[in-house]
Amino acid sequence: MNILILGSGGREHSLAWAIKQNPKCDRLIVAPGNAGIADVAECAQIDILDGAAVVTFAEENAVDFVVIGPEAPLAAGVADACRAAGLLTFGPSAAAAQLEASKAFTKEVCDACGAPTADWARFDQAEAAKAYIRDQGAPIVVKADGLAAGKGVIVAMDLDQALAAVDEMFGGTFGAAGAEVVIEEFMGGEEASLFVLCDGEAVLPIGTAQDHKRVGEGDTGPNTGGMGAYSPAPVLTDAVLRQAMEDIVQPSVAEMMRRGMPYQGVLYAGLMIENGRARLVEYNVRFGDPECQVLMMRLGGQVLDLLQACAEGQLAEARVNWADDHAMTVVMAAKGYPGDYGKGSTIRGLEAIEESSLQTVFHAGTSLQDGRIVASGGRVLNATARGADLAEAQARAYALVDAVDWPEGFCRRDIGWRALP
Repeated sequence: MNILILGSGGREHSLAWAIKQNPKCDRLIVAPGNAGIADVAECAQIDILDGAAVVTFAEENAVDFVVIGPEAPLAAGVADACRAAGLLTFGPSAAAAQLEASKAFTKEVCDACGAPTADWARFDQAEAAKAYIRDQGAPIVVKADGLAAGKGVIVAMDLDQALAAVDEMFGGTFGAAGAEVVIEEFMGGEEASLFVLCDGEAVLPIGTAQDHKRVGEGDTGPNTGGMGAYSPAPVLTDAVLRQAMEDIVQPSVAEMMRRGMPYQGVLYAGLMIENGRARLVEYNVRFGDPECQVLMMRLGGQVLDLLQACAEGQLAEARVNWADDHAMTVVMAAKGYPGDYGKGSTIRGLEAIEESSLQTVFHAGTSLQDGRIVASGGRVLNATARGADLAEAQARAYALVDAVDWPEGFCRRDIGWRALP
């Protein structure tokens, strides 16, 4: 089959890498792609937020299956446009994508179906929000209601920080995403991610992971889009996973069906686990980045079969074949990230790295200029490896990092610290 993946980051590179391994994949196109994706797929220049443009391209190129990577085209209704044109499509409708596009919408769904989550309130005026914060006290969590590329969340440990966060959001730091804010109870515990495929009715867990959001070692410094991840997440034991599915995921999916907006695609449940019980932090409507990279490293070519079953409404018959292994990805970012960072620096050493089913370097923010691979984003490379245990996966991942010659980049050296002695 001919497959079109929308997106340009490490998530899409790992999806392309895994899908390409499946013998059913004949032609693979990624739009717009990046310098690393160009090694495994054709890259095409399309406005991926324009549903009509995506449909036209897919029809002109005899595309059989459209896989939508990032959240922005989902919120813009690109999946709706593709389905209306008769294209087999992986990714939720714009209505269902509200589970990520609006924090308040998710909270309303949780309240309606009884899914455990943090207490919350929504505000469209700064002074009312500040009064609520003063009444609740700190620590407290302040979130931009809309899409903010993973950066619109501030965990405030004191009142001054929380009040400043309100000013920042209503002041336009996060654009339209911060026109309304959601203020939540601070939840203690350990955070982990659960990934579930949904075809509207059936649900199939396909993996767990833990991300490292803060830029500095020891989980210090500002939040980022993610500095590394590993899978599986030890804190998500069989018992906790079962409770999360029964109390959170399945009731939410049923509530979406009840509202007439059945959820089809991958549902990423960010969970806070304390005393053996999970509560929902947030939903995302796409694979996490960099969690997707470790999931794809572990799943390999079967991913295409799973995504296809999901898109065709055949998930009840699908099964995941798990190896008893572990995977880790280490994000190499441009110095200065998540603040101001330079672009255009040359990355060397990648061509000498031996890539295999056990290790590869996924490209997140790269481009090709005059035959050179250059950094074009904040998060630039994902050194990804698997092993029989997490320590082996970590050793392989950092060996990949050390093989890259890029003085303008940096990474955390403690990815996996929670799960390793």
